[in-house]
Amino acid sequence: MNKVPWDQVVSLSGLDVAKLILSALMILFVTKIQLFHDRLSALLIALPLISLLAMIWMRVEGQDPERIANHAESTFWFVLPTLPMFLILPWMLRHGWGFGAALGVNCILTVAFFLGLMAVLKPFGIKLL
Repeated sequence: MNKVPWDQVVSLSGLDVAKLILSALMILFVTKIQLFHDRLSALLIALPLISLLAMIWMRVEGQDPERIANHAESTFWFVLPTLPMFLILPWMLRHGWGFGAALGVNCILTVAFFLGLMAVLKPFGIKLL
C-alpha cells in the first residue's frame, strides 16, 4: 500500500462537503425507513449504493477507468469476509448475546475471515493489501 497523503485526506473542498452531505443523507434515509420496514431497509443497505456513489465521485474527480475498475474489484473481495457477520450476528442476538459483545465478536471474526481470504487468494496472485 502506498503512503497515505494525510494532508489531502483531511482537507475539505466544496465537492467534499457535497459528497459528505449526500452520503450522510443516504444513510439517514435508509435508517429512517428501517423504523417502519426492516426488510426494505435491509434491501437498500444490501444494494451497493455507497460503492456506486464512490465510483461516481471518482469519475467526477477525473480518476481514470483503471483506478475505478480496481476499486470495484477490490470492493468485491472486501465484501466477502463481511458476509458471515450477517448470519452470525443475528444468531448470537437470538441466543442471548448482548449487542455489544456480539458486535465485538463479529468484528474480530470479520478480521479473521479477511486474513483467511488473503491467505486463500495469495496463491492465485490476488493481493488485497
